[in-house]
Amino acid sequence: MTIKSLGIDQLSVEDRLDLIEQIWDSLPETPRAENIPDWHLNELARRRTEALARPGEGRPWREVLDELEAKP
Repeated sequence: MTIKSLGIDQLSVEDRLDLIEQIWDSLPETPRAENIPDWHLNELARRRTEALARPGEGRPWREVLDELEAKP
């Protein structure tokens, strides 16, 4: 299945944006555990273990975003 085979490339930008919105709205708000690949879960566990082993090294995401927005 491709954009071309579905004819999506022939749609106007407005229609494509509408289609994106429809697809987005069709996704479940919370993914079910059976839909999450094992390697994702393993990576999350690894990162959590690493973060817990080094408290205070990370920064809140909001803080990073605020810093980026403040730059000229």
